[in-house]
Amino acid sequence: MTRNQKWLLGVFLAFFVIAGGIIFTVVAVAIFGSSDLKLAGSFGERVGIVEISGIIDEPESVLRQIKAFRKDESVRAVVVRVNSPGGGVSPSQEIYAGLVKLREEAEKPVVASMGSVAASGGYYVACAADSILASPGSLTGSIGVLIEFPDFQEVLKKVGIGFEVIKSAEHKDIGSPFRRITEKERGILQEMVDDVFDQFVEVVSSERQLSRDSVLAFADGRIFSGRQACHLGLVDRTGDFQDAIDTAGRMCGLGENPKTVRLRKRRPSWLDLINDTATRLQNPASVIGSPRLLYLFR
Repeated sequence: MTRNQKWLLGVFLAFFVIAGGIIFTVVAVAIFGSSDLKLAGSFGERVGIVEISGIIDEPESVLRQIKAFRKDESVRAVVVRVNSPGGGVSPSQEIYAGLVKLREEAEKPVVASMGSVAASGGYYVACAADSILASPGSLTGSIGVLIEFPDFQEVLKKVGIGFEVIKSAEHKDIGSPFRRITEKERGILQEMVDDVFDQFVEVVSSERQLSRDSVLAFADGRIFSGRQACHLGLVDRTGDFQDAIDTAGRMCGLGENPKTVRLRKRRPSWLDLINDTATRLQNPASVIGSPRLLYLFR
C-alpha cells in the first residue's frame, strides 16, 4: 500500500468514525433525551410539582409537565412553584391556559406557591391557581406590559454604517433598531400595549374575583410584598412551599404532607446548542433583540 493510499484510508476511517458518533448521538438524544423522566413519588397517589423559575421565555418544557400531570390519574393535584419576574406575554399566557385546562378539564386542584419573586408574567401564571400562597416577603404584582427594542442608529452613524430597507408598507419595519420610531408608530404600539394590558387586568379581575376598577387602582406596574398582596386580594394567604403542598393535599383528599412527584427537564445536548446557534446566525434580529411584548418586572 502506497503512502497516498494509507492517507486516503485514514481519511475514510476518520470520516466513518465521526459520522458514526454523530448518528449515535442523534439516536441517543431521540430515544433517551426527548421525554421528561419522573424523579420522586413514583408510586401511589401524589401531588405534582411544576417549577417555573427565571425569565418566562420558552413555555414548552413547562407545558409538557402540565400535560403529563393532566393525563396521569395518580396525580391528584398540582403545586406550581413560581420564582420568576415574568417574561414574554405569549409564553406566560400559554402556561396560564395550560394550568386552567388542568384545573377545569381534568378537575385537579392547582395551588400556586410564590418564591422570592412572582411578578408580572409570574403573577399572571399564578392567577390560574385555585389558591395562591406567598411568603410575607415575596415580591409580586407588577401588573403591566411593555415593549422594548434597541436603537443602534447613533452607533451606526459613528462607525459609518448605513442600513437600507425596501418595504411593502409604511409600518412593515416598525420597531427596527436601525431607525427611530415615528410618533404615528408610537401611537400604534401604545394601542397594542394597552390592549394586552387589558387582557392582564381581565385575568386578574376574573380569577381573583375583584372588580375591574379595584384592579386598575394598583395595576400601574408597582410591586407588593406577599403580605401587602394578601391584603389586596392578589393572593389568598401567606405561607411557604410546604404549606402550598399541604393545601393541595387537603384539596384533593390526600391530607397534609402528601407524596409528591416532579418531572426532570431534559438537558440540552450539544446538537441542540449547535442548532440554536445556527438559527440565531440565520436570524440576526434574534441576536440583537427583536421587539416583543413583555409581562416583566425589571
